[in-house]
Amino acid sequence: MTVHDFPATAARKAVTLTRVSSREQEEGHSIEAQNHRLVGYCQRRGLEVIKSFQITESSTRGDRAKFMEMIAYIKSQKQPIALVADKVDRVQRSFKEYPLLDSLIQEGRLELHFNTENYVIHKGSVSQERMMWSFGVIMAQGYTDSLRDNVRRSQDHMLREGMLPGVSPIGYLNVRDERGKATVIVDQLRAPLIRRMFEEFASGTYTLEHMREAVTSWGLRNKTKRGGELHRSHIHLILTNPFYSGVMVIKGKPHPHRYPAIVPRELFEQCAAVLAGWKKKPFKYGDKEFVFRGLLTCGHSGRTISSFTKKKTYLNGNTGEWTYLRSWDANGKLVYTPEEKVLEQAAAALAALHIPEVTQQAITDHLRRTEQAERSFVQRQGQELKNEHTRLQLRSDGLMDLLMDGAITRDDYDRRRCDIRARQADIELALAQQRDCDDGFKDSLLFLLDLCRNMTGIFQGSTTPEKRQFLNYVLLNLSLKDGTLCFDYRNPFAWFQNVEKKQNGRTERI
Repeated sequence: MTVHDFPATAARKAVTLTRVSSREQEEGHSIEAQNHRLVGYCQRRGLEVIKSFQITESSTRGDRAKFMEMIAYIKSQKQPIALVADKVDRVQRSFKEYPLLDSLIQEGRLELHFNTENYVIHKGSVSQERMMWSFGVIMAQGYTDSLRDNVRRSQDHMLREGMLPGVSPIGYLNVRDERGKATVIVDQLRAPLIRRMFEEFASGTYTLEHMREAVTSWGLRNKTKRGGELHRSHIHLILTNPFYSGVMVIKGKPHPHRYPAIVPRELFEQCAAVLAGWKKKPFKYGDKEFVFRGLLTCGHSGRTISSFTKKKTYLNGNTGEWTYLRSWDANGKLVYTPEEKVLEQAAAALAALHIPEVTQQAITDHLRRTEQAERSFVQRQGQELKNEHTRLQLRSDGLMDLLMDGAITRDDYDRRRCDIRARQADIELALAQQRDCDDGFKDSLLFLLDLCRNMTGIFQGSTTPEKRQFLNYVLLNLSLKDGTLCFDYRNPFAWFQNVEKKQNGRTERI
């Protein structure tokens, strides 16, 4: 029997996949909880588990080395393999891995079994079932986007409060306060040497190399575990970092911080003047939001297409404003296309994705089942975190008894209580993020439902940032060639077009 002769759901052997995205989650026993559920699933389905992969890596960043190791193992097997995971998002949170997995599925060498969502994708799956898989990936990606938005909101809040959302520079230390909250303090060992560096360099008698030699002789080292010497590039970074004078620069924007400044602003500017030798007017990027900024390439040159606005003031005082896209023709000559013309083509592309009512109903039913499974998963995961929080509180309460009995010292008591408080703070943050991400999941689900019912109307009524997000969500390989918008549909939206074609009598496979 060749791999192409395997019947649908032919797998009798299974590989289980449990994944967390961080070491902290791994220590919180998420791996063990997932594995317990997957073993039970395989027993119910009569699947023999031949190998279990426990992966601690992000599904959206890097090359996923451990994931590819698992795929290589599956490819090495002579029989079809069931890849069993708790949910779609344990396998993938984007469509990056889709072609690889789909190729193995179509060859009959792989089946995807999702325990929580309770469905299987295999060689014999019809287009509607495969569409459900794609929707699962979209909602997993929506969860990731929500988590990213949550982190961004948290960072914005920290910036407004003057707190640093990251690692502090040399001369400062990242620590936990008495409540277990992250904060930054002055490094009493290195800060005086940092101050001296600024004072000496401001005199104008040092080059960067001479400054490096000087700080090495003073005993200034970096704050890594190895405590290595500073290089010339480190010296330059320190002297150009306004954090030491009370201002942190995050993503190119300055924000005042709440921590003590090591050097006064005047001293920092003196060093900047010595480095530059002359005053340089900073370049300011335009903050105007364009729909197609960064999304379009030129169909002739392959270069990124830029947008610009033309304004005109009439004699009566009224003003007009038009946005154009700058591209090139086959001869390399600049071409200017009105943005409105390209937006009309984008709206037409979305209008072509009419979804038949029977398909809409199938999608709605699937999304309802997925929401119910997600709700159960979130409740179970949240309860695990709450239980851990309660256990930690009991441990904290028990510390006082140990201290009063003389079993531990006051230093031991303070250290252990601080560790417990820090872990409880992490759990409280995880619960808050879980609530936000659950809301994001529901928002993504509702968005998909709206897409099924009124895709063009949503696009035309959205703001410029929403239009950008919308186009990036539905279309890919966007280019402009001789004023014509060229593109491909992302999955599963490509299937919607094919479904409509089949409804019109076409016999192409979907």
